[in-house]
Amino acid sequence: MNVNKYVTVGHMHFELIKEHRDAFDLEQFEDKYNEILNKYDYIVGDIGYEKLRLNGFFRDDKKKTDIDKKFSAIEDYLFEYCNFGCAYFILRKLSKAEQKTLGLKDIEPTQKDEIEAPK
Repeated sequence: MNVNKYVTVGHMHFELIKEHRDAFDLEQFEDKYNEILNKYDYIVGDIGYEKLRLNGFFRDDKKKTDIDKKFSAIEDYLFEYCNFGCAYFILRKLSKAEQKTLGLKDIEPTQKDEIEAPK
C-alpha cells in the first residue's frame, strides 16, 4: 500500500487508508462509484470473481446509525460478506479542512485524477 495516496472522483476527495493485495484500481473505482456513496465517511471496495463491489460506512461517532454501517464494523463485513482472502481497499472521505490543507479545493468537479500528497 502506498502511504498518502489521494484520489478524486467527481467532486469527492478520498485518502486510501488500506489496500490488501493491490486491490485499488482507479479506473475500476471510477466506473463503479455512484453518488449515493457520497454520504458515507468510508468506502470499502472488495473484489470477488474479478468484480468490484463498493459499500459505505460512517464514522463510529455518528449518531442514529446502524452499528453494522459504522467504521468499526468493516472488519466484520470483510469476514462475513466477502470471499475469504479477497483483495480489498478502504478509502476515507476527506473533510473540507483536509481538502484545503492539501490544496484540493481548486480541482474541477469533473476531474478524475489521482493525486499524490505534497511532500
